[in-house]
Amino acid sequence: MARRRTAGAVAVAAALVATLAACGGGGGSGRPTTSPSPSAGSASPTATKSSDRSPQGVMLSAEQVLQTARRAKLSYRFDTPDGKSDSADGSLYWAPRTIMQLTKTNPGATDQLIVMDTVSYQGGDAATAARLGGKHWEKSPEVMGPDGHPVTPFAALVDQLNPLEAVTAAANASDLQKLGEEKLGDSTVEHYTATLSVSDYTAAQQNLLTSDRRDSLAAALGQGGVTTLTLDLWLNDKDQLVQLQRGGSGTKGDLEQVIQYSEFGGNLAVQAPAESDTQGGGS
Repeated sequence: MARRRTAGAVAVAAALVATLAACGGGGGSGRPTTSPSPSAGSASPTATKSSDRSPQGVMLSAEQVLQTARRAKLSYRFDTPDGKSDSADGSLYWAPRTIMQLTKTNPGATDQLIVMDTVSYQGGDAATAARLGGKHWEKSPEVMGPDGHPVTPFAALVDQLNPLEAVTAAANASDLQKLGEEKLGDSTVEHYTATLSVSDYTAAQQNLLTSDRRDSLAAALGQGGVTTLTLDLWLNDKDQLVQLQRGGSGTKGDLEQVIQYSEFGGNLAVQAPAESDTQGGGS
């Protein structure tokens, strides 16, 4: 796959930087009101930066940082081989439970997505309320997996957004290298790059994901015939992944994904909607 130009990444990054300040849920009568579990809102300790500054050493340090942080704000744009685009701002908890809140930023979009470990809520806008007869949120039913445990809804999206999975894959890449220091917004960051197959990317998640989750992630990253991924990772002076660019060329087009992260380990409140304002899921 041809190397994507760094200038293109910086251009997309500039557009995303402007949206990071708006991360979080929308307002209005569809605003969630039920508090999350205490474990989701508890503070995380600060990880110690590794003294091993080789590319692999830095990625292993970034893994430790992310395992400690457990959550971050994010802003992303995904372009798929079939010509579709998806973008949103929000927050993601990747441990100890999966909790995510996204507000779509596609042109004309007003809806939100909330994942609370084993259930999801979609809507939160006037259009959803009109469709549901006044209720703002549509709740998914809990689904049991082959192992008899509840599955995480929108797991493939969660896993594409999870920064820990990206640095874990990069740490396992044989050609991981540092390209140098660059400016990203007002910050100086270190730019790393690696190339690996979709199968190797997902295999690197063996200690993080179940077999079913790895298969779903492989299908998402391999859509359109993509078999090889190029990862570009920008880390700040705390070994925090502040920007990820992931892409590949397939038989049906190109996969291009850009994600920016901020406020690692911050007090990011994600709330489930009030049951009285939801429909579905047994409510």
